[in-house]
Amino acid sequence: MGHKVHPYGFRIGIIKPWLAKWYADRDYATLLQEDMRIRELIGRQLANASVSQVEIERGINHVTVTVHTAKPGIVIGKGGANVELLRTNIGKLTNKKVKLEIKEILQPELDGMLLAQNVAGQLERRIAFRKAIKQSIQRTIKAGAKGVKIQVSGRLGGSEMSRTEWDKEGRIPLGTLRADISYGLVHAHTTYGRIGVKAWVYRGEQLGDRPGSARTEPRAPRRTAAASATGTRTRAAGSRATTSRARAASAVAEEPRPEAEQETPAAPTNGAETTGGES
Repeated sequence: MGHKVHPYGFRIGIIKPWLAKWYADRDYATLLQEDMRIRELIGRQLANASVSQVEIERGINHVTVTVHTAKPGIVIGKGGANVELLRTNIGKLTNKKVKLEIKEILQPELDGMLLAQNVAGQLERRIAFRKAIKQSIQRTIKAGAKGVKIQVSGRLGGSEMSRTEWDKEGRIPLGTLRADISYGLVHAHTTYGRIGVKAWVYRGEQLGDRPGSARTEPRAPRRTAAASATGTRTRAAGSRATTSRARAASAVAEEPRPEAEQETPAAPTNGAETTGGES
């Protein structure tokens, strides 16, 4: 049987950072419930702001909440009114000082959560699920993704029996830890039931970076091992051929030239004898 694991949790500590950074002994359950209430509040208050993820970091007497969004203007609001309202509401859930940070997502097409939100919104507007999936995949690939997969499950098209449909382009190496894969799960609430939307976006390999440097742009393609080995063999063969030609040329240059043969007198052509004078 298959053992499916969350693509983000599978890579935590390797290429992905923790989304909650704090430590507690006795108050662990209380702080965990507080985190869940903060995330639920942000998701409810910023439902139309394209929020991808929320990071929470706790200090001795303060809480830092970082919101990653594709629409920072909606989150901030006119004159920062929405930010102040959100900070006030979060402060009601905790007894510590709240610091709110807004980070913009540069390429929303490469974010799995935002991609799933987009498809779910189209399904709620009664757009055909196959059309929504194909258009979203084309936009993501055009934005520079190495691979993308979208899966929808539920009463698709209002059918009586639920089913699962998916489409994919490129490659999604879920078992490769260095692969930077963005994953998102969103529920579309339609008149004929709830439809689950999952999205995977492969943005390239991530090597040498510290966990926590979330990438928003695809990494440049790396040379494969086969190509490197082929290039090494080609250079080695070329160097051997060059060495052989150089040795042949030096051998030809050092070979002694043969002594010139003595010229023999040519035979007379008029029939006269050359043995001495006439008697």
